[in-house]
Amino acid sequence: MQIKPFFDARTYTLTYVVWDDTAPEGEREALVIDSVLDYDPIAVRVHDESLRELIAFIEAEGLQLRWVLETHAHADHLSGSQELRERFGAHIGIGAAITEVQGVFKDLFNLPATFKTDGSQFDRLFADGDTFNVGALQVRVIATPGHTPACVSFLIDDALFTGDALFMPDFGTGRCDFPAGSAATLYHSVHDKLYALPDETRVFVGHDYQPGGRELRWETTIGASKRGNTQLRADSSEEDFVRFRTARDATLNAPVLLYQSVQVNVAAGQLPDPEGNGVRYLKLPLAHR
Repeated sequence: MQIKPFFDARTYTLTYVVWDDTAPEGEREALVIDSVLDYDPIAVRVHDESLRELIAFIEAEGLQLRWVLETHAHADHLSGSQELRERFGAHIGIGAAITEVQGVFKDLFNLPATFKTDGSQFDRLFADGDTFNVGALQVRVIATPGHTPACVSFLIDDALFTGDALFMPDFGTGRCDFPAGSAATLYHSVHDKLYALPDETRVFVGHDYQPGGRELRWETTIGASKRGNTQLRADSSEEDFVRFRTARDATLNAPVLLYQSVQVNVAAGQLPDPEGNGVRYLKLPLAHR
């Protein structure tokens, strides 16, 4: 198995290409985890710089892209899954609880009655414990809700892709103050499920915010996290974590691209349809005081 990370410095997002290197060249199947479609909030436009780099790598390596996986409906960047599906014929997969997230945001954005909240925009909704194969690689789905209800982690051989559930040890975990998020739920996702994996399991995080200005990192281990995660160690109590996480989340600003990202990502990365004038529009709820 080979893993290639890509880092989007604008949103601190890590995208991974994972492929089976045991197959002959030209027959090596691959998957992508948490792709990025670039969005400029000032110019109000999308562009594909990150996707071009990702696509160029996939094509240069001669990989057969089979899956575009989402660890959750991201609130800080738009997903590039639709362009990857169209270009490579790949399937898009996400956790089955995306239906709950769709219901919440359909109401928040007052989306039309035609917007489906059954997850049918995705090719597959993964339940906890589901497995599937990409070439000789077996992927196991671990439901890790808390940051959002639909969060999943993907275990491939000894590599665990944790999305926003678990970050590098010096940063901690994902926030839990989004609609239907839960610090208590995240505690059990990480403490009871992820920390039950062997200590040598490699952990590939969904973001690296480079605390203190340190160099970029994307890989740690379960053992290192259990011993030294600044927010949630193996010996951390649920009460302490919930207290800490709740207090910290109360100080955080909303992600800059929260409304743009979620609006697109609950629809599997599909941009809104053009309206009668041929222009696409994103909706932003306006608070009034």
